[in-house]
Amino acid sequence: MEPRPALSAVLITYNTAEQLAPCLASLKFADEILVVDAGSTDATLEIAHSFGARTIHHAWPGFGPQKRFAVEQARHDWVLCIDADERVPAELAREIRSELTAPQYRAYEMSRANFFMGRYLRHGEGFPDWSLRLFHRAHAQWSMDAVHEKVVCDGVVGRMNRKYSLLHHSAPSLAAYLDKQNRYTTLQAQALFAAGQKAGAMRLVISPALRFFKFYLLRAGFLDGMPGLVHITLGCFNSFMKYAKLSVLWREQP
Repeated sequence: MEPRPALSAVLITYNTAEQLAPCLASLKFADEILVVDAGSTDATLEIAHSFGARTIHHAWPGFGPQKRFAVEQARHDWVLCIDADERVPAELAREIRSELTAPQYRAYEMSRANFFMGRYLRHGEGFPDWSLRLFHRAHAQWSMDAVHEKVVCDGVVGRMNRKYSLLHHSAPSLAAYLDKQNRYTTLQAQALFAAGQKAGAMRLVISPALRFFKFYLLRAGFLDGMPGLVHITLGCFNSFMKYAKLSVLWREQP
């Protein structure tokens, strides 16, 4: 059997001290941990160094460009891109190492379970939330989108076992989650505005309704109980606010 290719775990940070330690602790199976930081003023860098991570400072250019830069700085061609609010459970780590002993694909998606209101969501919009995070950088790379960036691959993408999920702790509280979503909808509206897209009253109404029908009913979000209901309700509100903010941007034009 050929030796397993070396793996770099890559993440970008900015004032992520509250969430970083569990993330880095879950990445000890990687051959390198690389942290690209945008100028944190909290204990982010100290925590990164305590886990043996290599750190690089890079001024913030947007999510996609920052992640692309980080991948380019990795020491190894196989990279696992992780956010500071995510964790790789032991089962998923073992599967990654096993797959890399004889990779069938040049990029892999993994399911992601979102932690919300005290539980991991396993239905509806919160799951399986397939995310392309493991790839050979000669065949895949992050898009240059400032928000809602994605990995673009030049070949067929494989999938890890659905039951071994990347664990996502998006926010420590409901209030923090709402603040985060407010920032995201602003960035989304700005991106749509820059692309010349517009939103009328019908889109403001239909988009949230379709989102609720798809994820809460068709994909059984109701099986996640009260957290599932709150999660999809906020998701629908986000859809509404994204287009409402877009409408405001157009109205503010001279």
